[in-house]
Amino acid sequence: MKRVAHAHQGETLDALLYRVYGKTAEITEKALKLNPHLVEQGPVLKEGTPVTLPPPPEARETMKQPIQLWS
Repeated sequence: MKRVAHAHQGETLDALLYRVYGKTAEITEKALKLNPHLVEQGPVLKEGTPVTLPPPPEARETMKQPIQLWS
């Protein structure tokens, strides 16, 4: 099942992806591959433009060891 979001007025692809995912790293390129027609619109998407969303990025484990604030 494809997941689709629609652009708000004056929204860029990065802003739309940030609104949906809370970040854009590693997502923007995937979204452009799924939506090559967006390149023709320029940086600001037309209001209501449907954007097929890539699957959410997998969460990475950022902390290897716990941090101790007090010893």
